[in-house]
Amino acid sequence: MESSFDLDALMQMEGRYRANLINKIAGYKTANLIGTRSASGLENLSIFNSVVHIGANPPYLGFILRPTTVERHTYENIRETGFYTINQVTGAMHQQAHMTSGKYPRSVSEFEACGLKPFYHKGFEAPFVAESAIKIGLAYEEEHRMRCNDTRLVIGKIIHLRLPEGTICEDGDLALESLDTAAIGGLDTYYLGTKLGRYAYSRPGEDPRRIS
Repeated sequence: MESSFDLDALMQMEGRYRANLINKIAGYKTANLIGTRSASGLENLSIFNSVVHIGANPPYLGFILRPTTVERHTYENIRETGFYTINQVTGAMHQQAHMTSGKYPRSVSEFEACGLKPFYHKGFEAPFVAESAIKIGLAYEEEHRMRCNDTRLVIGKIIHLRLPEGTICEDGDLALESLDTAAIGGLDTYYLGTKLGRYAYSRPGEDPRRIS
């Protein structure tokens, strides 16, 4: 048996119940911390579950920003300075990462409040997360406002990438499971991935060929 809900039934659900459900049905999502610093030097760190690949040539990543009807320190800092970082959340620091979802005053650094260390790469003004295995520095490129719900797709160009030495395979692949990479289900549940298999390019009529 399956449970079935039409749009009317979904909209009649209690708000937090519906938010939990709709956030969870998309499955496992990326867990990343976005680090920024304001023009006046105030650091900010916030967890996002919406980072997506936009393209590799040139390399772009995007993330979804909720409506700017309230203060959005991450967005404001990005627009002020043009730079930000995306940092992979690991299993070892997922609790500290989750703490950044709290509403801290602008004057408070989430790095300090949540027990994480900022790291600065020479010549790049936004803070990375020292504890993160994958650290990505980006320059703001463009944004697209969604008319349906007033969210924004913010897109940045990768201009700096830091990875543990020896983690990139010969063909550029990454073994995320070896980097303690965490994922998010919904807004508040964290997971560690298990590799099921890596497969060669799929062609119609052929069985999948496992390569690792």
